[in-house]
Amino acid sequence: MKAAIITIGDEILLGQIVNTNAQWIAQQLSSLGIHVYKIITVGDDKQSIQNVLHELDGKTDIAISTGGLGPTKDDITKSTLAEYFRDTLVRHPETEKHVIEMFTRMHFTPTEADLHQALLPSKAEILPNAIGTAPAMWFRRPGFQLISLPGVPQEMKTLMNEQIIPALTERFDLPYIMQRTYVTYGVRESVMSDRLAGFEAGLPEAVSLAYLPNYRRLRLRITVRGKDRKQTSSLLERYAGLLEEALGDISFGYDKFSLEKEIGRIFREKSMSLSVAESFTGGSVMSALTSIPGASKYFKGGIVAYHADVKKDELGVSGKIIDEYSVVSAQTAEAMAEGVRRKFGTDYGIATTGNAGPGKDLTDKSVGEVYLAISSKNGTYSAHRNFGKPREKVIARGTSYLLEMLYKEIRDKK
Repeated sequence: MKAAIITIGDEILLGQIVNTNAQWIAQQLSSLGIHVYKIITVGDDKQSIQNVLHELDGKTDIAISTGGLGPTKDDITKSTLAEYFRDTLVRHPETEKHVIEMFTRMHFTPTEADLHQALLPSKAEILPNAIGTAPAMWFRRPGFQLISLPGVPQEMKTLMNEQIIPALTERFDLPYIMQRTYVTYGVRESVMSDRLAGFEAGLPEAVSLAYLPNYRRLRLRITVRGKDRKQTSSLLERYAGLLEEALGDISFGYDKFSLEKEIGRIFREKSMSLSVAESFTGGSVMSALTSIPGASKYFKGGIVAYHADVKKDELGVSGKIIDEYSVVSAQTAEAMAEGVRRKFGTDYGIATTGNAGPGKDLTDKSVGEVYLAISSKNGTYSAHRNFGKPREKVIARGTSYLLEMLYKEIRDKK
């Protein structure tokens, strides 16, 4: 089954908002086994919308559009779609009642423009919008269908999850799609590709592997397609097992695995405490750790020691170390980890220092060069890496790498 996604709105074409709706819808359709043929963005213009419909009609089985369904005069999508499908707009009593009740609950009186939301195509299937005023409309004619959704992301997602996706799975003969996404560490995409060359060469047509890199971690998604649920599941387990063997100890886990959550679980189970000293990461490590509910049970606090004076005054890093080795050095990173552990009285202290760029400030180290340190009763050590450019990548990778170091440190410690 082939589908297209249409996003309607001048604000998207002008770059005033990011087109997250299309991305999200594409993910949902792909997970259902529906091939997304094309994603198109058009402005609030009748001719442009109709041109897109003519282009897709006959080339796709179904199109899903978002946007252009508001109550203002520039929202012409509804009337344009009705004209294209040779339909007329009529008052829809259930929608009108819903709009009035919604405004009444908010202690407002609906305007004529608000009530205009109840003018809907007479032949289309109307799907009520429980959290907004614009319902979804499902147009059909031989060989081509179109589902029109509001552009407000939460309204669109609610309609998709509660009504559109169930209807698609019920009305169309879709394949079973089963996926598993592995989280890896320490290996670049190109190196990973070489490592998995043999695995990929042995994949049957029903199984595919996708590389999903970002600044922090490389994820690998294995996808299996089939007509029979049991056979599809069996195929996934077989090739997921082979992938795990190929990855070995560079895989953290899969799907819902979160490194931050796993670190928190281990700290809580072992009744250990943690503190953080950050320089170039500027609080990113602490933000990642405290994004997990329950972090207060093991995370005591931290210091963003961006300036050399803060490293000395708050963390006890000696001026001699900074003068001899610079602020970007293994010696400074280790002194910061020991200093924050001592200051907060924690079992573990971790630290970052480095040059995220674009300038060099108080160091002769190149942009992207960082040092990451861990201190505990077992001793103190650091790692030296160069994450290159740009600044955002250095911060993200530095944060991720330190958490990976910490995870490996605490995972097997008794």
